[in-house]
Amino acid sequence: EVQLVESGGGLVQAGGSLRLSCAASGFTIDDYAISWFRQVPGKEREGVSCVSSSDGSTYYADSVKGRFTVSSDNAKNTVYLQMNTLKPEDTAVYYCAADKKPCTAHVPGYLEVWGQGTLVTVSS
Repeated sequence: EVQLVESGGGLVQAGGSLRLSCAASGFTIDDYAISWFRQVPGKEREGVSCVSSSDGSTYYADSVKGRFTVSSDNAKNTVYLQMNTLKPEDTAVYYCAADKKPCTAHVPGYLEVWGQGTLVTVSS
């Protein structure tokens, strides 16, 4: 079964850090780009970051540049999102998604595989 499983969410105070993991099974991420999205109730899903597992290129939303770092460990078939200096406005459900299309073509409604999401809550 093709699957992505996120973990690592939780409650953290503003200024703190969390590391999210996105573990793939049923396929290898080597030829995929993996995106992180986040969503709060009543709002559209927002692209946060993306990593191309084939060449390691990365992309970030302006709102997280300098605070978040995305990386992939192809040996573990897992992608990580290190989130530092967290702010209350980072509170959301975070999803990872995989597709063979490059990061620049990742649109939420058109990606092959999605995880179930993990909740990140940042208190002020």
